[in-house]
Amino acid sequence: MAPVFTAQIVLRTSVYTRRMSPSGADYPAVVEVVVEIPRGSRNKYEWDEASEVFRLDRVLASAVHYNFDYGYINDTRAGDGDHTDALLLIDEPTFPGCHVWARPIGGLEMRDEHGEDFKVLCVAVGDPHQAHVERLDQVRPHRLVEIEHFFNTYKLLEAKETDVLGWRDAERAREVLVADRSTWRRERDAVHGAAPR
Repeated sequence: MAPVFTAQIVLRTSVYTRRMSPSGADYPAVVEVVVEIPRGSRNKYEWDEASEVFRLDRVLASAVHYNFDYGYINDTRAGDGDHTDALLLIDEPTFPGCHVWARPIGGLEMRDEHGEDFKVLCVAVGDPHQAHVERLDQVRPHRLVEIEHFFNTYKLLEAKETDVLGWRDAERAREVLVADRSTWRRERDAVHGAAPR
């Protein structure tokens, strides 16, 4: 008789069914990603913080598309003056403006025409196909190569250069997030006065 294989499903307390605040105790282990660009799009949408709307920045000139959802991490400020960039692994594309609870698992260190550019790679905790992923080595290696290839090529026909320096681990991503949250808080406090934490 042939052996019978059964799938063992490990049920954890669902991290996305309770109310979480990325500015609370769960941060930076869980963050709130705001999606600007859904996977499969060639349109580069950006959040216009001053006007509080999503705008079409441009259509990518190269024959490539975003192979991940792309956006930013709420309540952060990176060195380039924007919110911290986020790459979101999720099985189905979302939409511009969608807020997603996500777990940072690493980051892609880059340089572009504006200087250093760290992009935090996250998985959607509400996606059962991604929720178990906690480290870069749990992502299909070719998926990481595809993401690197995208960033090496997506600006080629726009006469802009990017330099992909490589993947960094989850600990480095959390360090960046803590620093970028602190920068955002200092900025907020300077404008609105110190807020209770």
